[in-house]
Amino acid sequence: MKVCRTIEEVRGLSRGARSEGRRIGFVPTMGALHEGHLSLVRAAKAECEFVIVSIFVNPTQFGPNEDLERYPRPFERDREMLEREEADALFAPDVEEIYPPGALTFVSVEELSGKLDGKSRPGHFRGVATVVAKLFHIVEPDAAFFGQKDAAQVAVLRRMVRDLALPVEMCVCPIVREADGLAMSSRNAYLSLQERKAALVLSRSLAKVRAEFEAGQRSAARLREAGERVVAGEPGARLDYFAIVDPDSLDFVDEVARPTLVAVAAYVGTTRLIDNVVLG
Repeated sequence: MKVCRTIEEVRGLSRGARSEGRRIGFVPTMGALHEGHLSLVRAAKAECEFVIVSIFVNPTQFGPNEDLERYPRPFERDREMLEREEADALFAPDVEEIYPPGALTFVSVEELSGKLDGKSRPGHFRGVATVVAKLFHIVEPDAAFFGQKDAAQVAVLRRMVRDLALPVEMCVCPIVREADGLAMSSRNAYLSLQERKAALVLSRSLAKVRAEFEAGQRSAARLREAGERVVAGEPGARLDYFAIVDPDSLDFVDEVARPTLVAVAAYVGTTRLIDNVVLG
């Protein structure tokens, strides 16, 4: 596996692979890899002949009081994991490589960027859209692989790709969970043992909503209330939002009449976690 630190290096590899007729798959990450990330690498390898993974903790998607400085950065461990998965290249640039001094250009997906996580984290999706647009421009992939856990991010990036006519296929892969149902996340490492147990309330609340839906309930308000009650019953968690929305527009729906996103975000201790399920 080739480790690239500069735009010139990784772009040269990508263009070389394309000149050989190989389809290029790309998995953008912030590192601190877990099985969820590795499932994306495997999906990329199944569909593409050349797979590039990026590790870049993007400063522009963190708010002033968020966890940028303490975000885990176990680079050597991550590199070894990607080598075992036989990724072809790892792009791990410094901040200055992605944001040159005096950089003034950002990508903003209006309206969508202020919903769900974007409402709770102002500016977050502007940072996400900007860095992903830059990475797409640098790597020039045929397909990019993302996890369903970040459903609001997926909606924002899909719209960006559509609106800017970017020649990238967006591939969204299922959420990977621990054996007890907790959605895998790099931020799970922040949780104490007690908080780890409390964090299961997110998946429990979604399971309750799914059960109510399968029993015939179609009212979004009733389903949302059922999920919120589950979260309220866990003293170790503080609800940020519980939303039932269209998965593309992120607009609230009244009835679940077609595929609908049920998304939850909650603080467990000081750690903000997200999870979701699609009904219908």
